[in-house]
Amino acid sequence: MPIITLLTDFGDLYPALMKAVILKINPAATIIDISHDIPPQNVRVGAFALMYATQEFPSRTIHVAVIDPGVGTKRRALVIKAGEQYLVGPDNGLLIPAARNLGDFTVYAIGLNEVYAAGLNEVYEVEHAPPKSATFHGRDVFAPVAARLSKDYNTSKFKPTGDFVNLDFGKAMALEGALSGEVVYIDAFGNIITNIPGSLASQHIRYGDEVEVCGQQMPFVRTYADASGPLIMVGSHGFLEISVREGTAARLLKLRVSDPVRVRLKR
Repeated sequence: MPIITLLTDFGDLYPALMKAVILKINPAATIIDISHDIPPQNVRVGAFALMYATQEFPSRTIHVAVIDPGVGTKRRALVIKAGEQYLVGPDNGLLIPAARNLGDFTVYAIGLNEVYAAGLNEVYEVEHAPPKSATFHGRDVFAPVAARLSKDYNTSKFKPTGDFVNLDFGKAMALEGALSGEVVYIDAFGNIITNIPGSLASQHIRYGDEVEVCGQQMPFVRTYADASGPLIMVGSHGFLEISVREGTAARLLKLRVSDPVRVRLKR
């Protein structure tokens, strides 16, 4: 049974229409929502959420991700085979961190002709027609492509390309008694996820050590219950996470996505 996941900034209503299109083409598909609450047009946040989630899915899962400020423009659509999984979405960097994290990947560019071949006509029963809307390619382009792909996993209809929009989360560094990075994600609890890998942090901090972040003193701990207030830890995603037990770190530290983070070591 094929698995298709959805990640968007659509909120409610619109994802249901994408699911309807997918099930028209492949009624056997299992559809899983990763999230539809990505901040509107925030490609970087969506890219991190996609990278984090995709690593847990089985082979042959197809992930449709749509955070697409350029919808309706000349920006391309992509299909990526990464490791043993597939990614479908706009060419704006959204898919690339997940693809890189999954292993060796091949990027395919798809134009409208390829979309028709991939199954758009199966939904709307036309041979050649533009998408129904210039503003809803999630329904009219990406969902049909993913659904058709889930029937045969055949990428030969697409053209490989090395020309795509890249995106990464910057490079974390250890310099002058501090770890430096940036905020890449803030979850629903107000926990701040940075781009500082846990592997880098473990070279410079021991559990129980005190550090300073934005003027706040906090311990480096294993889990939330090991502190009574602000804390810093390696989260389930493998990056340094700043939290407040039974509180919100984002509100306390007044940090937003892309803000710099400096973790000053107190040795």
